[in-house]
Amino acid sequence: MAMEISRRTFIKGTAAAGVVLMSGAYLGCGGKNIPEQVRRGDVTYDVLVIGSGGAGMRAGLAAAQNKDLKVAVLTKLVPTRSASTMAQGGMNGVTGVTDPNDSIESHTFDTIKGGDYLCDQDAVEYFAENAGKTIFEMDYMGYPYNRQKDGHFHQRKMGGSSYPRAAYFEDRAGHAMVHALFEQCLAHNIDFISECQMLEISMTDAGKLAGIVAMDMRSGDLIGIPAKTIIIATGGYGRAYWVRTSNPYSSTGDGIVAGMNVGIPFKDPEMVQFHPTGLSVNGVLLSESSRSEGAQLFNKNGERFMSKYAPEKMELATRDIVARAIATEIEQGRGIGEGLTAGVYLDFTKIPPERIHERLGQVYGLAKRFAGVDITKEPVLISPTCHYSMGGLEMADYKTGATRIPGIFTAGECSCVSVHGANRLGANSLSEVLVFGKTAGEGAAAYAKEHSYEGTQDQLAAACTKWKDHFDKVTARPHTTNRTVPEIRDAMVNTMWYKAGVFRDGAQLEAASKELRALEEDYKNCYVGDSSHVYNTAFEQYVELGNLLQISHAIVQGAAAHKESRGGHSRRDFPKRDDVNFLKHTLIYKQPDGKYTAEYKDVVITKYPPKERKY
Repeated sequence: MAMEISRRTFIKGTAAAGVVLMSGAYLGCGGKNIPEQVRRGDVTYDVLVIGSGGAGMRAGLAAAQNKDLKVAVLTKLVPTRSASTMAQGGMNGVTGVTDPNDSIESHTFDTIKGGDYLCDQDAVEYFAENAGKTIFEMDYMGYPYNRQKDGHFHQRKMGGSSYPRAAYFEDRAGHAMVHALFEQCLAHNIDFISECQMLEISMTDAGKLAGIVAMDMRSGDLIGIPAKTIIIATGGYGRAYWVRTSNPYSSTGDGIVAGMNVGIPFKDPEMVQFHPTGLSVNGVLLSESSRSEGAQLFNKNGERFMSKYAPEKMELATRDIVARAIATEIEQGRGIGEGLTAGVYLDFTKIPPERIHERLGQVYGLAKRFAGVDITKEPVLISPTCHYSMGGLEMADYKTGATRIPGIFTAGECSCVSVHGANRLGANSLSEVLVFGKTAGEGAAAYAKEHSYEGTQDQLAAACTKWKDHFDKVTARPHTTNRTVPEIRDAMVNTMWYKAGVFRDGAQLEAASKELRALEEDYKNCYVGDSSHVYNTAFEQYVELGNLLQISHAIVQGAAAHKESRGGHSRRDFPKRDDVNFLKHTLIYKQPDGKYTAEYKDVVITKYPPKERKY
């Protein structure tokens, strides 16, 4: 019988054997994940990007256009394994290629309406003006778009859009984007610091940026990296819902927490998007391009039920509307199955098989691999899954990507511009990471050229020592009565899914807050169980759990105070949208004493006054 080994044991063994494939093998670092100058501590980066997804690499590439600046991208994965690679549908932008009737004004309005009028309209206008340009930029970089017969890229219509404006590569849009950007980053001599987990942003006593502290996962070494500017581009936090999310295991809100800890507010944390079509068995996403290509939703009675909820748009209504429709069908007994795996059918059988294989190859493979279903022959069971965070670190200036802390910029899903408002439209995310990744890279580069480094190596060394002591203390704890990291995480997930999920109410949110506070107390003494240094994923997951608990607390606090229903935030006890009292952004701060406080900020309205959203 084959010997059973854990994931951690396997990784350790392969590392010892020297057979793990590392980014260094093709980064020209001689198989090393960290450049030697970083280990020696004799480099100060002008721009240090945290996160290697679409926003991070686009930001690094924009900053590196200035040849006088030293630019690096740090990632806890390898550069081409970010959450951006999982994006499937495409990237929205007005190009005039597929439908000449489309316009920037239409894209702007579709985005604002889709966001249930919580979008800052000046930022949306800037986004729509630049989104089409990014599609052409990616074409120039070698993005392998699906093409029309005339050779131009093809664009398809996604949920909430008035015209076909999503350019794509099959249903692997994000995967192709990340690889195209990575090639360009290598060509522009950007340093990659891979398999390093950021632990904190280090600030001087005078409130100036010193750099970051990170742990090298290969060796367990703690490294202080000085930087004039940093760009936080670490993605979302879907793992707060653990098994009911389409996000990878790396989506634990690291950058948002690090930013909060130095004074940047978490903007609109309650605005969590639940994608309608995750596989019921495990939450893995089946792209919105499925419905764009003609897949239909049916309940157990064979009813195409979206006619009751969005008779005009049907399956191509916005994600929040479709997700709530599915959840309602399940709650009212018209779903299939029970508990977390209950769902409804997504039926592809009216789509020609050759088109499925041409445009939905990944969806076909996911359904076959994880659900055992051949979607060309039978429907597959799906249900809502946590997919995206409309909220994030407040971007104080959408034209530079700057936060309110000098020297710190942000972009991508971990940021909040706010372009997506209370609900993101399908295929707006990849466009957003490209538009604002480029903006943040240019903004950080301009700041770095005008400012000197104001931190010290001694300060970073002291921060590393603090984390080393913390590592020793945490990993030495006995099991005894202390709860384990997985036990606390599973309890957190049950709290978040059942009390702060697709539907919410005041009593549930109050209970969720109490449960999270109790879990935060358990976390202070939790059992980690591994004191080794090489690939200590137990400690990594401990750090990530702490981040997720902070994220979850902010979600619940924002949701409890937000007494209306808008976009992805649906309160059963306040089912109507309330523009008089809640047409404003939530800002959650973490205070030095560990307490959370909230402020509010008016939504920017330019020329689209709020009105009832109908599809």
